[in-house]
Amino acid sequence: MQMDTYKKPINNPIMTLFSKRFNYKKRTRIIGLSAVLILAIGGAIVWINSGKKKPADAPAVCVMPAGVQNVEIYGEYVGRIRAQQFVEVRARVEGFLENMLFEEGTHVEKGQVLFVIDPRVYKARAEKARAQLHKDEAQAKKAERDLERIRPLYEQNAASRLDLDNAVAAYETAKASVNMSKADVDQAEQELSYTIVRSPISGQISERHVDLGTIVGTEGKSLLATIVKSDTVLVDFSMTALDYLKSKERNVIIGQRDSTRSWQPTVSITLPDNSVYPYRGAVDFAEPQVDPRTGTFSVRAEMPNPGHDLLPGQFTKVKVLLDVREHATVVPQKALTIEKGGAYIFVMRKDSTVERRFIELGPEFGNNVVVERGLAPKEMIVTEGFHKLMPGMKVNAMPETGRKNNKEANNSTNKK
Repeated sequence: MQMDTYKKPINNPIMTLFSKRFNYKKRTRIIGLSAVLILAIGGAIVWINSGKKKPADAPAVCVMPAGVQNVEIYGEYVGRIRAQQFVEVRARVEGFLENMLFEEGTHVEKGQVLFVIDPRVYKARAEKARAQLHKDEAQAKKAERDLERIRPLYEQNAASRLDLDNAVAAYETAKASVNMSKADVDQAEQELSYTIVRSPISGQISERHVDLGTIVGTEGKSLLATIVKSDTVLVDFSMTALDYLKSKERNVIIGQRDSTRSWQPTVSITLPDNSVYPYRGAVDFAEPQVDPRTGTFSVRAEMPNPGHDLLPGQFTKVKVLLDVREHATVVPQKALTIEKGGAYIFVMRKDSTVERRFIELGPEFGNNVVVERGLAPKEMIVTEGFHKLMPGMKVNAMPETGRKNNKEANNSTNKK
């Protein structure tokens, strides 16, 4: 009987180790080839997609229509306040200052008695003048009666021609003496009245400049006090010749009222605490010639001062309304770009594309500026986000009023 012979596998450690290494290298090679293949396919896909341009998003910008408004053009100057009336009270006759009938620094009325000068000398002069007048009037009456007696006698040849001429001459001389005496009386009474010093205007009176008992007069210390009327004050300031020429170009003549205009050159001033005075004044005078030393001409404005807040002699800032540009086209200054060639602004068309528009600028006021030429009212202008725009570029317009609600989006757009 033949028995099958079972061959037991040979347990060789070396062969077993070789077999494991061979299988590991094979697996590693397969994995490497697979990775290379995947990278190749991925690179091909990326290369194919890179040839296709992704359409860029339209930049977001803020837009607003060009405004239309009446623009007030102001000029600022340095002015000095003075009283509407400033009167020096002086003695008009000589004598001892006898009395003072006011309190210093108070309000006085026109005609109020302020000072009294010793009147005794002037009363005596007035009495003497009146006495002389009575004497001359008596002489004139006698000369008139003599003439009335001589004339009929002369007509009857009872008196000579010489007698008549002497009578006529005596009468005429007597009448002249009467007239001279009347003038002396008027002068004496006038001088007597000057011993009572009255206020010529209503206003605030200063302190007295002389003491009681002082001899005053036209040749001595005749200034007694000063009175200031400041219910209305005058503001003096200077404007340049260039200001005048610009005003003429706008058909505005400084210092003259024009009833055809809807406005007049008004004046506002600043108080020492930098607050604006609540009342406005008006320019009422301008010097017709320029000072060659300074190149300026003097201008005067009248300002109400009911509360006496404005003091004569005070310096102040003066703001004058020089012109009103009616229905002017206005844009914010932040929308402008200034270059050597001029100023331009981006304007958005109806198809949401933008164009670069050069414009002529006018006066500035606040944060805005007047556009003289190059822009029509209500045209849509780009106010923010225009720094990266090119002419013809399409934009994603955002109203200026919605800027606050979309602030983060705008900031993100500007950073791109």
